[in-house]
Amino acid sequence: MGQDKYVAYVSAYTTGDRSEQGITVYDVDMQKGRFTEKEKIKITNSSYVTISHNKRYLYSITDFGVESYRIKEDGGLQVINMGSINGMRGCYVSTDYEDKYIFVAGYHDGKLTVLRINDDGSVGEITEEIYYKGLGIVAERNFRPHISCAKMTRDNHYLCVADLGMDHTNVYRLDHVSGKLKLVDVIRSDLESAPRHLKFSKDGKFLYIVHELKNCIDVYTYKEEKDNPFFEKIQSVSTLNNYHAGGSTASALNLSDDFRYLCSSNAGDNSAAIYKIDEKTGLLTKLLCLPVSGEYPKDVALFPDNKHLVSLNQDSGTLTFFTTDLEKGLLVMNGPEMKVAQPNCVIFHKVSGN
Repeated sequence: MGQDKYVAYVSAYTTGDRSEQGITVYDVDMQKGRFTEKEKIKITNSSYVTISHNKRYLYSITDFGVESYRIKEDGGLQVINMGSINGMRGCYVSTDYEDKYIFVAGYHDGKLTVLRINDDGSVGEITEEIYYKGLGIVAERNFRPHISCAKMTRDNHYLCVADLGMDHTNVYRLDHVSGKLKLVDVIRSDLESAPRHLKFSKDGKFLYIVHELKNCIDVYTYKEEKDNPFFEKIQSVSTLNNYHAGGSTASALNLSDDFRYLCSSNAGDNSAAIYKIDEKTGLLTKLLCLPVSGEYPKDVALFPDNKHLVSLNQDSGTLTFFTTDLEKGLLVMNGPEMKVAQPNCVIFHKVSGN
């Protein structure tokens, strides 16, 4: 029986480098822990991509809204359509667990947009637009709305929306018929911690929030009682070592394919951190925090077999590859870097098994 075959989708900014290809599709060599370029997709500023839960479609941010693609049998992409979000370019995109709605988070204009997904996977009409408000003592990066992530709870009841400018995560109940949202809770992070990305454990009972400025991951329990969500903080763990570089910001947050590990990355410190997840308690144990041999790692991800890791280094315009030994807490550089201008997000996708 042969190994499963995978492709990897790497999205990138196109501003400044005069490139028109914002998404690159790679064949993944699982044994060697390397990528081989398969095709390039013409799209502007693909700052984030997501795959539908039925694994049939890929959705990407673009300057003009959201672009939809059909995922071909070999992992290649065929464009379907583009839907406008009626605002500035988003920074994050996700779908609900029934693949009925797309959620777009807007960093620049502080806007959350919900769009319907049509039966053929295409992007439909806007069903909800929420403009975040708020102004503190300094009208700069902090104390202004910057929506950085929007993700459903695994029971598909609530949308959690991180606002790294205002240091909280809004929790909305989703009306699955109208596509409208109703605010039902607010998860408040520490002042100037900047909640950036969210992930839920495999069973959906635990929420992980990485904080960009505080360089930490907060762990929450999640449960629903009497049709209301309840979140309780149980842990806060640093994304850095004690001897880290100054001026670091945490960026990535990715679960391993088997949900046993969680990865984060630190710009400034230019490192990757990997944690083991206790499936019963949800608590994290840091296994390593080591250099990624690149500048400003925007995203890091374990390969599906957990034996290798890739880092997307935005400022150096590189992908760097590592062999992992998670039991010993080791990352070992695996071959030369690959040049990719302004990479931002990576997703692995299984295409076939033998």
